[in-house]
Amino acid sequence: MSIEALNYDDRGLVAVIAQDAETGEVRMMAYADPVAVQETLRTGVAHFHSRRRNKLWKKGESSGNILRVRSVWVDCDGDTLIYMVDPEGPSCHTGAETCFFRRLDAEGGLVQHEQDSSAPTLLRLERTLLERKSSDAGTSYTKSLLDGGASKVDEKVREEAAELGRALINESDQRVTSEAGDVLYHLLVGLVLREVPLRALLAELSGRFGTSGHREKASRSRRGLS
Repeated sequence: MSIEALNYDDRGLVAVIAQDAETGEVRMMAYADPVAVQETLRTGVAHFHSRRRNKLWKKGESSGNILRVRSVWVDCDGDTLIYMVDPEGPSCHTGAETCFFRRLDAEGGLVQHEQDSSAPTLLRLERTLLERKSSDAGTSYTKSLLDGGASKVDEKVREEAAELGRALINESDQRVTSEAGDVLYHLLVGLVLREVPLRALLAELSGRFGTSGHREKASRSRRGLS
């Protein structure tokens, strides 16, 4: 399918969803015409068609909060695109990270939440842990771990990893799931302690796709000896 063959509406537009390529968070939704799609592919930066101004719109042209586009995906009907992006700064004009920080409740009422409420689970967990840095260690287990420093977190990561290993050998699937959750939680606490963003971890993992695990481990060994 070519750009010209996309299923444009009667205004000559397709819907575009901008999704964080690493975290999976949906950052924003807009529209694009063939020119905007072509410019996105040519420059690697998200372009849309502004319906209000009826012109080409480079996201971030005034704010500087651009979206670098890794790839463009097309849905089965050809009328919706996904820009897989690396965001630089907030994506919403309100200053929020994402445009999706409100939800409809069961009665259809509009409820405003924290801006990360629509984020994927691991991203929500990271943001919660970051908030706990300013809480009280007497009421927050996360804060007590952070106050204990690297040695305390190291102790807990090793302990939880051992419990997961035992569960893998002879315990139920539910126990494996529970222990794996404990490992992930304590791993993220360690990243927060070291001020390593979850995004960096996900980028490290995505960079390994298409690489043999044996080759990647050998490469790490060689780097360690240099």
